[in-house]
Amino acid sequence: MEIIQLLISGVSQGCVYGLIALGFVLIYKATEMVNFAQGDVMMLGAYVAITFTSIWGWPYYWAVPATLLVMAGVGILLERLLFRPMIGEPHFAVLMLTIGLGFVLRALAGAIWGSEPRALQMPYVGDVLRMGEVVVGYENLAIIAGTALLCLLMWLFFRFTTVGLAMQAASQNQLAAFYVGIPVKRIFMLVWALSAVIAAIAGILTAPVSLVDPLIGFVGIKAFAAAIVGGFGSMPGAILGGLLVGIVEQLAGLYLPPGFADMSAYVLLLVMLVIRPQGLFATMQKKKV
Repeated sequence: MEIIQLLISGVSQGCVYGLIALGFVLIYKATEMVNFAQGDVMMLGAYVAITFTSIWGWPYYWAVPATLLVMAGVGILLERLLFRPMIGEPHFAVLMLTIGLGFVLRALAGAIWGSEPRALQMPYVGDVLRMGEVVVGYENLAIIAGTALLCLLMWLFFRFTTVGLAMQAASQNQLAAFYVGIPVKRIFMLVWALSAVIAAIAGILTAPVSLVDPLIGFVGIKAFAAAIVGGFGSMPGAILGGLLVGIVEQLAGLYLPPGFADMSAYVLLLVMLVIRPQGLFATMQKKKV
């Protein structure tokens, strides 16, 4: 029963890693930029939700959509003010910009909300589901169900909507997409907005489980490892990589000495780079022309 309990916890944590990794992949596929501040964007989304619910007293069914709208605006501002001028610049410059952005977001969060951990109160917090000897918190079930629903919505979005198809076309070949009339710069802006919304959803789902503080954004490092394990550039790979990292982390905490659980994600990353450098879903190496 302990194994089942750990697997459920691992899947729950892995879903959070997968959602953040999904943001990495979306931005990379569209712009070939790697946003190392994605975890800090998740942290900011959690704080915005806490502001609406705990500080301003909004009901959650208003606070959650408001948080997603605010974070979509944050994504648009980041793309328009910081990253659009970086198009065509060396990847190293963009990398350093995103790392610097992470420092700025952490400092901003500390200045506004303080460094004391805060909790996000949701209606299901504290309830548990008992299945024999297995006890699962509704917070964990909400993470798993929310991730599954988001994946379904993302599939429908990219499969059946004009904007989703335009995003896929722009990610495959920006110049060809521009020639057929797709507004590539606007698509890039929407990709950053969508990535920020996904990060905010990850923050909202994980905040009832883990207290929120300005350093919670460092979870993005493990999410980046998950994205590479799954195959950097693959959206299904991002989710699968996140699940693998989450489960391995929980099992390492049970079977290995203390301290090994935190580094298990990086050990898994190193093993994957040695065995299969392109990741589980290899989609980076080719683009359609």
